[in-house]
Amino acid sequence: MPLPLDEWLIRDDAFAGQMALRDHLITTKRDSVHALLPGAEPAAAECYDMVLDALGTDPEYSFEDDTIVRPDGVRILLKPDEPLLTLGRLIQADLCLMEPGQDGHILKGAILCFPAYWTLSDKIGHPLVPIHRPVQEYDDDVARRVQRLFDALRPDRLLWRTNANLHAAGDLFTPKREADPERRVDATAAQFVRSERQILRKLPKTGATVFSIHTYMVRIENLSGAARDELWRLSPDLK
Repeated sequence: MPLPLDEWLIRDDAFAGQMALRDHLITTKRDSVHALLPGAEPAAAECYDMVLDALGTDPEYSFEDDTIVRPDGVRILLKPDEPLLTLGRLIQADLCLMEPGQDGHILKGAILCFPAYWTLSDKIGHPLVPIHRPVQEYDDDVARRVQRLFDALRPDRLLWRTNANLHAAGDLFTPKREADPERRVDATAAQFVRSERQILRKLPKTGATVFSIHTYMVRIENLSGAARDELWRLSPDLK
């Protein structure tokens, strides 16, 4: 679905807790949550400038010389030479940079603190089709439609989608290598619903596409009755 440009980045009531975890992961697992391939620096720099411009319209962020004070009061040093790592400590959303290549759009960089059963090192440098290899529903027809969507993106238009998956625990950092066994949660053991607000945005200068992922993790018992009914209606396989 289309989305207004000013609704790209959002904050929710989990901001402080999620940002504390992001700070910890970026400090202790930097190589696991960050990657930037040579040649993708211009796209990362453009993404950096675009996010800072967006945060400049949010009065809860305070810009002071070469630092930003986040809404939770934490002061972050701006490091334009480490654009994705810096952005990872400023916003809740993870950011993946996709650049067009001979075989379709290729993942050239990312700050990925909250992977949902995938690992950045498995995907970096690969086009869309190999990236989605473990997804059974991602057949040739879906691949062609997704590639057409990427090719048709315009800088003045956002596209968003969402998903929902059951989880037994509320962990946000859940990496998984492709070679590892599939993790499936029986509905009777599920305690949480994890949902990702995924947005595609094309960068006007470099032509790269930013794939942003804002993650929600909610206890099933905390869903309203209407929300639970709607979840089951849209995704009966989750019951």
